[in-house]
Amino acid sequence: MSRAWILPVAVCLAAMTYSAQQADRLTPAAAGLLIVANKGDHTLGIVDPVSGRQVATVPEGGVTGHELTASSDGKTAYVPIYGDSGVGQPGSDGRNMVVIDLAARKVVGHVDFGHGVRPHCPLFGPDGLLYVTTELDNTVSVIDPRTMKIVGSAPTGQPESHMLAISRDGRLGYTANVGPGTVSVLDLQARKTLAVIAVAPHVQRISLSPDDSLVFTSDTTQPRLAAIDTASRTVKQWIPLPAEGYGSASTGDGRWLLIAVPRANQVAAIDLHTLKVVHTIGVPPAPQEVLIRPDGRVAYVSCDSSHQVAELDLAAWKVNRLIDAGRGVDGLAWAASQ
Repeated sequence: MSRAWILPVAVCLAAMTYSAQQADRLTPAAAGLLIVANKGDHTLGIVDPVSGRQVATVPEGGVTGHELTASSDGKTAYVPIYGDSGVGQPGSDGRNMVVIDLAARKVVGHVDFGHGVRPHCPLFGPDGLLYVTTELDNTVSVIDPRTMKIVGSAPTGQPESHMLAISRDGRLGYTANVGPGTVSVLDLQARKTLAVIAVAPHVQRISLSPDDSLVFTSDTTQPRLAAIDTASRTVKQWIPLPAEGYGSASTGDGRWLLIAVPRANQVAAIDLHTLKVVHTIGVPPAPQEVLIRPDGRVAYVSCDSSHQVAELDLAAWKVNRLIDAGRGVDGLAWAASQ
């Protein structure tokens, strides 16, 4: 064999070996697809987690979808069409959510909110209903995915209710209200506001610990994360960060909280027992959102400026590989295989 062939053959064999290793590491609990919101391309991207490639994109037919979610059977994705601006900024106001068949790779339906509401963060509750932040109405809208009809709403009592977290029993919802710097506590069954918690001058993103005892939101004016006690509904502790934080997610075993730190181009791992940063991992510019794979072995981090998703090994605390996605990649969700 000539020297000219040695390098490409070696690279090919290394790639095949890595893909085989990844396939072995995908436990049955983690079978599925990673889906991503490519804001700049106005598409939903479908990523094969074994090959680490974006294998398809689906045009949303709208201005911009920032966030997305998938049905429990992994067959359908839901993408609220937010608009062409950032939260609290002037621009177009989205009024619909697109429904995408992931196998057919096409839009198969819409949910019309009736007027511009800037719909943003969609989450399924354990009741099978879909909850979507509808920012300009200061509400969380409730949608029946079987009929694709709005069946109710819960007021947040605050403007710019951008992101949502839901307790495991589905009874409580928590919204991060960006401009006011508050968190609203919602009774999702009675569909009313229970409390509004003052946190900071400006906040972004929100997540819950696996036992629902703490809710986390980032103070985007200082390098710190608020850990809010859900029983007392007060800030229990401020967690120092390398820079201002953004999206976060907890591992299912309750040991770690991972948070994107965009200005530092890092992901920080916080020990949930001590509420201190223990590990930091360098990632491409502008990390936004963190998704923990269902088996807890891997985290995916959308890196907006680089058009990539970083795949993190949560045992070695390192980047496994970078997955090319679309422009402005942001929202992440897992579409499980049944």
